[in-house]
Amino acid sequence: MSEVYDIILRNGRVMDPETGFDAVCDLAVSGGTIARIGTIDGTAAREIDATGLIVAPGFLDLHAHGQSVAADRMQAFDGVTTTLELEVGAMPVAGWYDRQAKVPRALHYGTAAAWIFGRKAAFGAIELDADVHPIDQMGAGSDDMRWSTEAADAAQTAEIVAHVRQGLDEGAIGIGLPNGYAPGAGVKEMADICDLAFEYGTPTFTHIAYLSNIDPQSSVDSYVRLIGLAGATGAHMHICHLNSTSLMDIERVVELVAKAQEQGLPVTTEAYPYGTGATVVSAGFFMDPDFTKRTGSDYSNIELIHNHHRFTGREDMRAAREASPTDLVMWHYLDVDANDEHRRLLDLSVTYPGGSIASDAMPWINEDGSIYEGLEWPLPDTLSAHPRSSGTFTRFLREHVRERSTMPLMDALAKCTILPGKVIEGCAPQIAKKVRLQEGCDADIVIFDLETLTDKADFTAMNRPSEGVRHLLVGGEFVISDGTLNTDAAPGRPIRRTTR
Repeated sequence: MSEVYDIILRNGRVMDPETGFDAVCDLAVSGGTIARIGTIDGTAAREIDATGLIVAPGFLDLHAHGQSVAADRMQAFDGVTTTLELEVGAMPVAGWYDRQAKVPRALHYGTAAAWIFGRKAAFGAIELDADVHPIDQMGAGSDDMRWSTEAADAAQTAEIVAHVRQGLDEGAIGIGLPNGYAPGAGVKEMADICDLAFEYGTPTFTHIAYLSNIDPQSSVDSYVRLIGLAGATGAHMHICHLNSTSLMDIERVVELVAKAQEQGLPVTTEAYPYGTGATVVSAGFFMDPDFTKRTGSDYSNIELIHNHHRFTGREDMRAAREASPTDLVMWHYLDVDANDEHRRLLDLSVTYPGGSIASDAMPWINEDGSIYEGLEWPLPDTLSAHPRSSGTFTRFLREHVRERSTMPLMDALAKCTILPGKVIEGCAPQIAKKVRLQEGCDADIVIFDLETLTDKADFTAMNRPSEGVRHLLVGGEFVISDGTLNTDAAPGRPIRRTTR
């Protein structure tokens, strides 16, 4: 008697980046698990003809700030099955997970412990509240910036470490360390936080301290310090958005990271395939009197997301941050369409061997700048975010595999699956079965047409879903079927650090 499965994918090109398995065959799913790969004689409640399609592990995004139903749905069309808030994180961590459990999440989700919120609390700038979105917390406290500019004393440092330790004990996947938003933090504080990461066997996810092409306090300075912390404390230092924080020094920074890795230091990287970044308008580095000189970027390259206002200068930006410090802005720091050197620099970060692709996806926001948490589909045209919130992974595969052939498909898929998985599976072992396409692994699977795969969102229409993902399974449940979103699907489950 033949085996009966829940789902059989027939005749797809099945690809597993860890083992290098690459064959046209069948794949069967039962009970949310990959039951069999090969020639399958059995039957299933649903069979999919995957002829001509790629069948791969669902993509893992280590750096996604959206964390909502709307964000999940847009990332599903980008091939993502697990979306994590690790660069900033959340605090209180247990409260964040409790809040997410009440939301019909389509994708798996998780967070780091937010060092910067612990720092703000220790300086008296905020009260920790799980009901406040992390992006809103990032903009809070702008009326007294000591938490950003000053070194912590011994008592404050102890309080910060205690907050972060509690977050790890509550299941946070590592420590979010956006040092660039609090560059006043001293090396003693950073070393204590890194000691904590090493103690718990979990990474830090770091936005480097300085964004500048010139010394002192250059981007190169930041990377040397980060690499030094890895060597001195043993902490795994994961560098967020290698492309955007390096500015025009990407080539030198890549050399430094490669040399550190050659010496066996625990340093990893990620990048996204856009020359435009995004953050809150109240980010302290925008107020540096030498911002233009240090970054090589004019204030007119910075744009409010919700109304597309381009700033005329530092005072214009100061007025905007005072009026609404949590508003989001885009920073167009590389013109990759018109400048070949900018394109080369972006490529160095995106194609860096062993580096992950991660979106830095921003939340979807309303016209008034508030965060959208509705359930409408398609997303309303009035919403804004960043094109990377919709198309990071599809853009990467389209550009670097199909159009420009900078790498083989298997290597590109590794950057979206097994490589980011290896960053966190030591502390969050759940992820090990979500980034591999092997028998016994979770049925988190993307099925896509490489010939039609493309991002559709741009800076004038950010809410256009990517195309080419024909089916997306999360825990064996169809979130996308025949290219159509299942708005009732809510199979997302929490990913947490294994507590001691």
